[in-house]
Amino acid sequence: MKKRYLLAPGPTPVPEAALLSMAYPMMHHRTPQFSAIFAEVKEDLKYLFQTKNDVLILASSGTGAMESAVTNLFSPGDHALVVNSGKFGERWGKICESYKLRTTWLNVEWGKAVAPEAIKDALDKNRDIKGVFIQGNESSTTVSHPVKEVAEIISKREDTLLIVDGITAVGVYDIPMDKWGIDVLITGSQKALMLPPGLAFISLNDKAWKFCDTAKLPRFYFDLKKERKNLKDNTTAYTPATSLIIGLREVLKMIKEEGLPNVFKRNERMAKATRKAMTSLGLNLLAPESPAECATGVYTPEGVDGGKLLKSLRDDFGVTLAGGQDQLKGKILRIAHMGFIDTFDIITAVSSIEMGLRKFGYKVELGKGVAAAQEILLEGY
Repeated sequence: MKKRYLLAPGPTPVPEAALLSMAYPMMHHRTPQFSAIFAEVKEDLKYLFQTKNDVLILASSGTGAMESAVTNLFSPGDHALVVNSGKFGERWGKICESYKLRTTWLNVEWGKAVAPEAIKDALDKNRDIKGVFIQGNESSTTVSHPVKEVAEIISKREDTLLIVDGITAVGVYDIPMDKWGIDVLITGSQKALMLPPGLAFISLNDKAWKFCDTAKLPRFYFDLKKERKNLKDNTTAYTPATSLIIGLREVLKMIKEEGLPNVFKRNERMAKATRKAMTSLGLNLLAPESPAECATGVYTPEGVDGGKLLKSLRDDFGVTLAGGQDQLKGKILRIAHMGFIDTFDIITAVSSIEMGLRKFGYKVELGKGVAAAQEILLEGY
């Protein structure tokens, strides 16, 4: 027998209460019973997003919400500025280019956060930029971008929107949509929301909804105006992912019971503990200056094949972490600390890395990283 542990930055573990609720007999989606669940969920999503705006629910991965932000807000030839510091920033740019937006790439070294001044300079030089696309956390490089500072810059420009991919940010750290003036905020079900993949969420403020009135890009399934109209009747335009929404009700209850401030503190504590554990083992962090609180990226030691180490951790030890992509493939490990992950999941991750490194010949003092993590994790008790 081998017990398995999931500590990758998406999908993340699903709580038992949500699993059990999703196992209930199927419910028809056009009934008062389901509409009552939907009404509860749509209000709790406002709490999660920290907004008075509607939060629309789409049956898709988070990328569906990203695409909908482009198709519902812009027209062919509109100028977009894309912050590209990893695979998901790159995805923003590919979506924009696919829909014939004139796309300016603001490329940032992987492992670094964008400088707000660089965005301001780009906007000053290109007054026709209509949308700035950025991640809250770029989970591929475990970097956190300065969304608050960027929002302050863009809020002064009536003809420019800030569109934030918060797929690994919402529910991870404090990213208040209304307080910061974020125009469009997106997340997905399989990260901090502790659900299987299949739901995407997007919220627009009044400024962003005005852009929808003039947008000319084609859309059908991801028609946000249509979804907003149906939201008022506690339903969706097309068949919703009913079981996932029932599970969503459970996890949103859990988040509200813990309280967002406590969720953020817990995530921050686990992130600090993980980073301290890795550096105590002599490993270098991927993003030491602006680390994300969704996951920690760490370089594997010289002489240790990261791909083989990752495979051994998964297949031999039963612990699933994530690796790197493109130029980081085989060079890093990524350890998640968001959603249904807690103190002893982090202990498991750290101890498995210690044992795995020892197996691959790296001289590591077993228990040193665990002890370093414990010192910080104990603060939560």
